[in-house]
Amino acid sequence: MQLISTKICKTSDIGINDNLFGGMMLQWIDEAAGAMAASTCCTPNMITLKMDEVVFKKPVKVNQHIRIYGKVNHIGRTSISLTMEARRFDFEEHEESVVCSTKMLFVKIDKNGKASPINQEVCEKLRQKLK
Repeated sequence: MQLISTKICKTSDIGINDNLFGGMMLQWIDEAAGAMAASTCCTPNMITLKMDEVVFKKPVKVNQHIRIYGKVNHIGRTSISLTMEARRFDFEEHEESVVCSTKMLFVKIDKNGKASPINQEVCEKLRQKLK
């Protein structure tokens, strides 16, 4: 998996039980996945179509660092499928542990918001890498 972004849990990100608010984690994942989809498909016109189930396996506390990773699963004519994973980094142990993961689907859109084909050269290059 490829490291996409790093976040630091701040006091303003905390929900009940002194843990990171789940909605904030979803925002971070969506932002990182959107950046990866746009970069991979060479266009800023990618939108989130679907996010699969997200199970929060570990809590995140204030000042903990979260590393968000992504991997391309498939690229279609107008869409790209990604696996995203958020990991909590422990500086003392130099280890990461998975906080949550999900699969996401992004679609390229045109100026009218309709699905639009991804550049075929980009698709073919990526398909070759995925083999």
